[in-house]
Amino acid sequence: MKRAHQQHRHQPFDSILAALSVDLLIQILERVDDPRDRKAWRLVCRDFLRAEALHRRALRVLRLEALPGLLRRYAACLDLLDLSACPGLGDHALATALFAGAGSWLLKSVSLSRASGVGWRGLAALAAACPRLESVDLSHCVGVGDREAAALAAAEGLRMLRLDKCLRVTDVGLAKLAVGCPALENLSIKWCLEISDIGIELLAKKCRDLRVLDISYLKITNSSVKSISSLGKLEVLSMVGCSNIDDEGLQFLDNGSNSLRSIDVSRCDNVTASGLTSVIEGHICLQKLNVGDCFPELAPLFLSKLNGLKDSLTVLILDGFQVSASSLKIIGVNCKNLSEIGLSKCKWVTDEGISELAAGCVNLMSIDLTCCRMLTDKALMAIGEQNKKLVCLRLESCSLITDKGLEHIGTGCPNLEEIDLTDCPITDTAMKYLSRCWELMILKLGLCDKISSEGLVHIASNCQNLRELDLYRCIEVTDDGLAAIATGCSKLQKLNLCYCIQITDRGMKHLSCLEDLRDLELRGLHHVTSLGVTSIAIGCRRLTELDLKRCNLVDNVGLCALAQYTGNLRQINISYCPVSSMGLCKLLGTLKCLQDVKLVHLTHVPVEHLELALRAYGGQLKKLKLFIGLRDLLSPWLIQMLHARRCRIRWVDKPLVFSP
Repeated sequence: MKRAHQQHRHQPFDSILAALSVDLLIQILERVDDPRDRKAWRLVCRDFLRAEALHRRALRVLRLEALPGLLRRYAACLDLLDLSACPGLGDHALATALFAGAGSWLLKSVSLSRASGVGWRGLAALAAACPRLESVDLSHCVGVGDREAAALAAAEGLRMLRLDKCLRVTDVGLAKLAVGCPALENLSIKWCLEISDIGIELLAKKCRDLRVLDISYLKITNSSVKSISSLGKLEVLSMVGCSNIDDEGLQFLDNGSNSLRSIDVSRCDNVTASGLTSVIEGHICLQKLNVGDCFPELAPLFLSKLNGLKDSLTVLILDGFQVSASSLKIIGVNCKNLSEIGLSKCKWVTDEGISELAAGCVNLMSIDLTCCRMLTDKALMAIGEQNKKLVCLRLESCSLITDKGLEHIGTGCPNLEEIDLTDCPITDTAMKYLSRCWELMILKLGLCDKISSEGLVHIASNCQNLRELDLYRCIEVTDDGLAAIATGCSKLQKLNLCYCIQITDRGMKHLSCLEDLRDLELRGLHHVTSLGVTSIAIGCRRLTELDLKRCNLVDNVGLCALAQYTGNLRQINISYCPVSSMGLCKLLGTLKCLQDVKLVHLTHVPVEHLELALRAYGGQLKKLKLFIGLRDLLSPWLIQMLHARRCRIRWVDKPLVFSP
């Protein structure tokens, strides 16, 4: 009778579920936007879980031990797999996980960025298991070389490949890829310093469909540009810091193909206005031009040629130039469709010039005026009146602007999403004006020592979409300001409170309700104790980066709380903290996702205990910072072991200075 009663009690719910087909459940799921709600949704029952598995197209794995099970569940539907945050991933783990979904993989894109443990065997397994593979990201895998490139060349359908800072890839590896993957359309080999003109020449011959190519910082010459110029479909070319390329090389790009839409030659020391003029003349449909830090002064010929791009150019980056008011007036006349302009660290930028620019380019959405120290409120008034579509404004170190200027920004730019006011002489009144920008997502106020909790209350009252807040050395900010931010800006993901010396454990308690917080910097907070860190650890479970350097009251209790609750932590700085061997061993012994650890001047940890903790760490450390005095005290075996695991040790020579 009891069993029958239970069946009768559950019957209405079961009958409802039986009436919902998988297709209908998927349609319901598509209307659930919040990731946390999606997670709760799939835990309702097996049918909901199955529908979520069939609907999911992308997966980012955070823990190695969960990888096989996740791939078995989602193998049949995934298009994109992100393993860049999966610590300890190596060839065996990758091959085993791929085998779990053998025969059913539809994967098109895989990210292995910074997965330094993956070698040629893992990549060979990837190419064999995923016949539809089109995109692979191996950026910052410093151990990847020619053998790995050859293994990946078996993925003949590959269209996008990132090899940034794969330092061991040479012309041989590039040749293997060019021959094996002729359909490549997007390739980045930035910082692959062993690649020369020979490799680029073969690449240009074999991969004729290339549309996006990044060869920044390579030691190539004009010969490579000549080879690249034969690519008739090339649309985006980045050559940042290619110091061996000059005007003669750029002239090769004036080949009449007119395919280029974006070119970046910033920091190319030997490029002048003459070379850029030839690029402009050959590509009248150019949309983006970055010539920052190339030559000191804008030549009249270059400015006049911009008129040929008046219908197409939308992005112009001129960082580091001497830019007069007359030059900005010409840009305003010739480039009326500009949506972004970069004038960072440009000399001679004045209010008059910005007024001319703003009046001519009314569609500007992003303006970078970093370190343009001659600007006053008049420039901001012009921007506020003319550039109503502005989304991003960078004003770092513009020391002559005041609250009055920002009143015009708050009133005239309601769509503003990002503003950088680092080291600007503003007060809480400016925050009142900026609170009108209700779509604000990024606010940087570092070194603004007149900003107090009152200003944060203004921001919290209306800027509910705020994701990033920088309060570095805002010494007037108190716990009350953090209470307002925690209440009004619940979506905050990144917060910098370094050297905000009035913050205490009460402020940490307020912040503990920020469930989405991922990056928290608390350096130099002498009134924050382990109790405050414990509040953060319990409340902010998604935390991945934490800076506790010089938090003199954070001890083993704080580290134990982090070890217990912050399983996703990937980067931590506890330099100068009064922690002992027990706290350090607990931290390193528990948090398997840690990849970047800074342990400078832990005076309460003996050398032998530090070595024991590092030996026992079971994760995959990629970066480790230690005091240089330990180099001769730690065993050579430990250092060799860390290097063998591809952990980069940074030895710092800083004296032990006790903070007041």
